[in-house]
Amino acid sequence: MLKRTEESWLTNWYFEIDRHLLWAVVILAFVGMWAMVAAGSVAAERMNPPQPWHFFFVKMLPFYLFGFITLIVSSALSSKWVMRVAWLNVAFCLLLLMVTLVHPMVIKGSSRWVNLFGFSVMPGDLMKPGFIILTAWFLTRMKKITAGADMFVSRRAWRWDGWPMYLAVFAPALLIILRHPDVGTAMLYLFVLSGMIFVAGLPMYFIPIFGGIAAIGGIFAFLTMGHFRGRVLTFLGFSGGSDNFQVQKSVEAIRHGGLFGSGESSFIKQSLPEAHTDAIYSAIAEDSGAILAALLIVGFLYILKRVAVNARSARDQFVFYVASGMFALLGIQVTINLASTLGMMPPKGMTLPLISYGGSSFVSFCLLFGLLIALVREDKWK
Repeated sequence: MLKRTEESWLTNWYFEIDRHLLWAVVILAFVGMWAMVAAGSVAAERMNPPQPWHFFFVKMLPFYLFGFITLIVSSALSSKWVMRVAWLNVAFCLLLLMVTLVHPMVIKGSSRWVNLFGFSVMPGDLMKPGFIILTAWFLTRMKKITAGADMFVSRRAWRWDGWPMYLAVFAPALLIILRHPDVGTAMLYLFVLSGMIFVAGLPMYFIPIFGGIAAIGGIFAFLTMGHFRGRVLTFLGFSGGSDNFQVQKSVEAIRHGGLFGSGESSFIKQSLPEAHTDAIYSAIAEDSGAILAALLIVGFLYILKRVAVNARSARDQFVFYVASGMFALLGIQVTINLASTLGMMPPKGMTLPLISYGGSSFVSFCLLFGLLIALVREDKWK
């Protein structure tokens, strides 16, 4: 056990934060670095022309460094600075989203990226911390200004500084994300928002209404977006395609790994599309086996437990909403990635947080975890 032997800013910070959550995030990030070497080397060799085994790891190094610095620095902020960072994050990402409309970086048919100082940046991923923080702030504010009335249907809630103001900020962002097209990320934002407003006291009669809206949105996407329609039809078995091939190879890789992994005999991942991104869990399972792959899931569950503990013990309603949003985001994104890998739902092109290749996703989660740790620290000690 570490004991405090002196009073300083550093010791105060370290002994006041949720150290269990911080170390769990750091350990999971290092697992992702190892997986990037193991799975990224295969993906690099398949490139035209072939690249060295460390190609993707080296490309991720600046994001790893920046992400770790962001995690530590943001965890030491005050709540006022957390809000400033959140507003800056959303404003910056909204600007980048508008850039994708006029000068996008198109990768695999999607215009969701922007070239920023030589790096491929995905604004839809980077905006997640600000989205959760500002949504939590907005829900807390709505609780106060509606003075006990229903903040979803009361007349006061629908004045210009209520729900219209919130929708004016985030509705355009979601429409741009859908236009990229990136249905998976748009769905993720809507699921997280639904979870946050549910814990904020959403009346039960709204649930079937939201379900109907989601169904209508899914039908619209199916009829108007060819790639989305193709993935759904492939998942249902009406047509073959690359998505089905990826799912088949993902499941084969997990089976080939067995309990203890295939090690150097891992060969299925060599033909596995997106082995370093969407399907990295399958590559890990083939290399290291089902036992270690299951331990990775346990790691995510432990982080979710720590977030849930922080939400339950929060004295400030705002901190409760932030932790609830973090829980929803991490839980839903991990579930979607694993379900897609195992063929339980159509592929969504969604990263496994802190593990998959993707600098925007890694930095985004590091920032969000750091801001949550900072808010929990202030709520508990200040």
